[in-house]
Formats: sequence, C-alpha cells, structure tokens
Amino acid sequence: MEGILKKLPLPAVALFLALAATGNLVASYGDTYRNTFGIIAGIFFILLLIKIIKYSNKVREELDNPVIASVFPAFSMGIMLIATYIKPLVPSLGFIVWIIGLILHIILILYFSKKFLLNFNIKKVFPSWYIVYVGIVVGAVTAPAFDMAHIGRMVFWFGFISYLILLPIIFYRVLKVKEIPEPASPTIVILAAPASLCLAGYMNSFQDKNISLVWLLLFLSQITLLYVLTQLPRLLKLPFYPSYSAFTFPLVISGISIKLTNGFLMNTGREIAILKYLVKFEEILAVVMVLYVLLRYIGFLFSTTEKAK
Repeated sequence: MEGILKKLPLPAVALFLALAATGNLVASYGDTYRNTFGIIAGIFFILLLIKIIKYSNKVREELDNPVIASVFPAFSMGIMLIATYIKPLVPSLGFIVWIIGLILHIILILYFSKKFLLNFNIKKVFPSWYIVYVGIVVGAVTAPAFDMAHIGRMVFWFGFISYLILLPIIFYRVLKVKEIPEPASPTIVILAAPASLCLAGYMNSFQDKNISLVWLLLFLSQITLLYVLTQLPRLLKLPFYPSYSAFTFPLVISGISIKLTNGFLMNTGREIAILKYLVKFEEILAVVMVLYVLLRYIGFLFSTTEKAK
C-alpha cells in the first residue's frame, strides 16, 4: 500500500473523475454498471485523499508544475460527482460532500489564478486550463440532484464564459505556439471536454432551454471531439505517462452530453436520426478508453511498486 501511495501520480485525479462520470454514462443500462464504476472511483478517491494528506508537502511542490496544477481541480470535480453516489445512501452527507467539492473547486480557481494567470506565460498554458475554469460546470451537471439548480445555473454561466475566453488562447497555444512537452501531450484530448461539459450542465440545470445555445454547444462539442479523434491514434502511441488520464473524462462527458441532448431533441420533436448512432459510438468509445487507461494505470502502479522493493 505504501508503495502504491508513493507512486500514485496526482494526475490520477482525472481518472478518478472519469470513473465517477462513466458510472453516470452507463446508468441507463442498470444500477450494477453504475455502481461498479462508482466503487472503483471511490477506491481511487480514498487513495488520492490519503496521498494528499500523508504527502502534503510533496503535493504542494508538485502543484508548482503548471500542468499538474491545472489538472488537479479534476479532484474537486470528482468529489461533486461522487456526492451523487452518496446521496441515495445518506442524503445529508451527499449534500455536504457536494458543497465541499464546489467550494474546493472555487479555492483551486483562486489559487491557480494567483499563481499562473497573474504571471501569464503562453508556454505555461495547456488544454488542462479548461479543467480549472470550465470544470466547475460539473456543479451544473450535478446540482439538480440536490435541488440546487439555481447554483447550477450560476456556475454554468461562469464556466461557459470562461470557455469562450479560453478557446482562442488555448487553440493558439496548441496550433501556433506548439512546443507541448511529450509527457503533457495527452492533455490535447481535453480540448473535447469544455463544450460537452457546458452542454451537459445546460441540459441538467436549465428547465427552459435556448435552442440556439443548444445547437451552438452541440456543434462545438462534436467538432472539438472530431479534432481530438484525429489526434488520438498518434497520442496512443506515446509511452505511458500519468497524463494518460486525460484520455478519459473528455470522451465520457462527450458521451453524456450527446446522450442528454439526443433525449431533449426527441422530447421536443427535433429528433436527428444520426444522433442515436453517435450516442452509441461515443458511449462505447468512452467506456473502452476508461477501461484501457485504468488497466494501464494498474499496470504502472504495481510494476513500479515491485521495482521499488
């Protein structure tokens, strides 16, 4: 256990987030599937929490790295999602955990802004900046479960506006400046996450929906996913890095958002036939990728632990 904790990299927070989200993606197929992913997510949560507490000084040092610091808010996003698993068992505890996740994410936004935004350097900008500023929209996805849709709407607008501001900056960094170090290359997949997350948050926290905004977010989510899919074969050839966790949540939230949107369009008489096929494709892609990265992480943790003995 000690060896696993030492070797467990902080970017594993993104895998924890993805596992919790995958449970919600497959929930329509039965509680067993949802709960299985929820339990695995819970194990990662406990391991990460122990590591953060036990090796707090080392964690603080790692947060000086702009990539790790921008990925770390996936932890608070995951906490908000894991709260939805706790709610049916202990409603009051689930709500407390959700509030803790939301407040923690706000604190991490302030910390990151002070450290990296006020000392802006384009070469320290990565797609994972979306996790910091748009990631709080997980609050909009989960808010209705706690009758907090009004808070969900507020965090949606914060995240959506942040996305529009960051969009040209991050694409300029990725396509023009380039020079992203190989270990950080998997973060390119995060480009697919913000529009899909905003779309899922909008679907869940807004009862009266602006169809133009739905179309805009649907277009952005699918076009950025398409770009990521063109990059994925190259990225998957890279040796294993902890940043492999970036391969997971963007694909999961893409699956969740298109599933929610397809349901909404069907209910309002705007059904698009091709969407039901896209839903299945994106569901399968997300689950396969999450399981693949999970297995790579398990292999990494146990192989390095044995070498350390």
